[in-house]
Amino acid sequence: MAHQKDSHGHSSAGSAHEHVMTMDHVSKDMQRCITNCTDCSTICRDTITHCLDLGGEHAHGDHIWLLMDCAEICQTSAHIMMHNSPGHHATCAACAEICEQCAEDCARYGDDRMMQACADMCRRCAESCSKMAHA
Repeated sequence: MAHQKDSHGHSSAGSAHEHVMTMDHVSKDMQRCITNCTDCSTICRDTITHCLDLGGEHAHGDHIWLLMDCAEICQTSAHIMMHNSPGHHATCAACAEICEQCAEDCARYGDDRMMQACADMCRRCAESCSKMAHA
């Protein structure tokens, strides 16, 4: 790929559009992991809203921050896998660890269906990310 200069004279290896790939280039396991990461990010964000609405112990700062961290690392891992970056091993390892912590934290709220759904999704994501970290 030829390097180009933008209007400011900065060199680039082509446009961002040229770097976007379709999901055809990733394995079925990676596609499944991307889906799990995306779903986990979504449920963690929804669970934050749920917890803040309930208040009390649900809205404790450490719990909310862990949900936020989990949502962010899941989103980041999904994005990195989408372009099959060699760095996906590191992000997936971090994602698996944080998802497992989030699952354990959410599972503490045994009588809350939303919290259990979040814990279950975090466990699925942790399992698939752990596999991708070692793939």
